[in-house]
Amino acid sequence: MIKGFKDFVLRGNVVDLAVAVVIGAAFGAIVTAFTDKIIQPLINAITPGNVTGGLGVTLRAGKASTYIDVAALISAAVNFLLVAAVVYFVIVAPLNALRARRKSGEEAGPAEPTDVELLIEIRDLLKQLQRT
Repeated sequence: MIKGFKDFVLRGNVVDLAVAVVIGAAFGAIVTAFTDKIIQPLINAITPGNVTGGLGVTLRAGKASTYIDVAALISAAVNFLLVAAVVYFVIVAPLNALRARRKSGEEAGPAEPTDVELLIEIRDLLKQLQRT
């Protein structure tokens, strides 16, 4: 049963789907909180003292909706880079190493039935259908 599960998990699109779920759900929220609560205040701290709102530009004085928040843009870029780095080093790189070992023959890949086994299975199913 464990071997069957391992074969299922290591099939092509299952790994891609798992990566998407990790990025989109849990880890994205953690990194967003980190960048919003730690990185962005650090970026805003480097602005001159007479600037309100942190690192950014107000296009029209007195109108808050015209504020371009450069710190939020930098924070989002850091957010993306952190998520991409963790996903690569935790999921993609180990799976690529596993695939390389399988190609070189160090580790056996998922067991695929031979043509004879498939023909035997088809024969047995046809016999079973003829009985009913």
